[in-house]
Amino acid sequence: MTDHTSITSQRTGADYVRAMYCAMIQARMLENKLSSLYKAGKIVGGVYLGKGQEAVSAALGSALIPGRDIFAPLIRDQAGRTAFGEPFIDCARAYLGSVLGPMRGRDGNIHRGRPREGMLAMISHLGSAVSVVAGSLLAKRLQGHLPGTVGATCVGDGATSTGAFHEGLNLAAVEKLPLVVIVANNQFAYSTPTSRQYACEDLVDRAKGYGVTGHSVDGTDFLACAGVIGNAVSLARAGGGPQLVVARLLRLSGHGEHDDGSYVPDSVKAGIYGRDCIDVAEQQLLEFQIMSAEEIAAIRETAAVEVQAAVAQAQQEPVPDPYLEDWRAFSSELSQPQS
Repeated sequence: MTDHTSITSQRTGADYVRAMYCAMIQARMLENKLSSLYKAGKIVGGVYLGKGQEAVSAALGSALIPGRDIFAPLIRDQAGRTAFGEPFIDCARAYLGSVLGPMRGRDGNIHRGRPREGMLAMISHLGSAVSVVAGSLLAKRLQGHLPGTVGATCVGDGATSTGAFHEGLNLAAVEKLPLVVIVANNQFAYSTPTSRQYACEDLVDRAKGYGVTGHSVDGTDFLACAGVIGNAVSLARAGGGPQLVVARLLRLSGHGEHDDGSYVPDSVKAGIYGRDCIDVAEQQLLEFQIMSAEEIAAIRETAAVEVQAAVAQAQQEPVPDPYLEDWRAFSSELSQPQS
C-alpha cells in the first residue's frame, strides 16, 4: 500500500497534484468531445482516448518543465500534453483539419507537436519515440545544454516487445541519459493479453536487465502516480540515469473509438485496475483536504467552457486548400502555423 500522507508533502507538494487533476479533467472533457465528433462523422482518421490513463500521463506532464525538457507524448497522452502546456486549440485544430493548426492540416491528428517548445510529434506508439527522445538528449549533451534536462515518453505494454523499444532504452542506459520511460501496462496490446506478450512476472523486472532504475505503481491511484512518477523525473534530472516506470491500469475504452473492447473480460473490468483514476483522484483530493468540492466543481465547469470554445473556433477555420499549398515536404518560414 502507498503512504499517501507523505506524497503531498514532497518537493512538488499540493500544487503538483492540483496541476495533475486540472490536466486530467481537461483531457477527459476534451476527449469526450472528440469522441462525440468522431461518432458524428466530423473527424477524419482515428480517435484514441486516454480514458483511465490520465493519472499516469498527467503525473508525467506536470513533472516536466516546458521549454527545458523534451516530451514525446503518445496516443493516450492528452492529459500529459495538456499538463505540458499544449493549448486546447492545437488539439481541436489537428482533429478537425484546420489549416491554422500545428500540422497545418497536413498530417494525422495524433502526429502533432511543437518541437521548438520541446514537444515532439508522435511517430508511432510502438516504441519509436524512445530512441527519438534519447537522440534529442544526446544532441543537448553535444550542445552543452543537457544538465538539468529530462526527456520522457510513454509506451504501452505491447511496445516493450519491439526492437525499437529495446534499442532506444539500451542506448539511453549505456549513455546514462536522463530519460524517463513510462510503460502504461493496460493489460492488452490492442486485443492481445499480457499473458501472450511476455513471460517475465512483471515488466518492471526488465529494468535490471537494461541497467536502469525500475519503479512500479498502480496507475489508477492518483496520489501514488504523483509520488512515484514525480520521483522518477526528479531522479533523472539529478543525474540518476534512465528511469523505467511500469504503471498497472486498464484502458476504459477500446483501442480506439472504432473498437468496442469486447475482448476484455468482465472480471478484468471489475478488478481494481478497472476503476476510474479521476474518481480516485477526487476521493483522495477531498480526503486529504488538498481541494474542496467547490474547487473541483469550478475546475470541471471551466474546462467544459474552454473545450467547447476551442472546438467551436476550430470548426469555423479553413481546411487546407491544395491550390494554395506550397507542397514542401519540410517546414519553412512560409509554412509555419498561425496563432
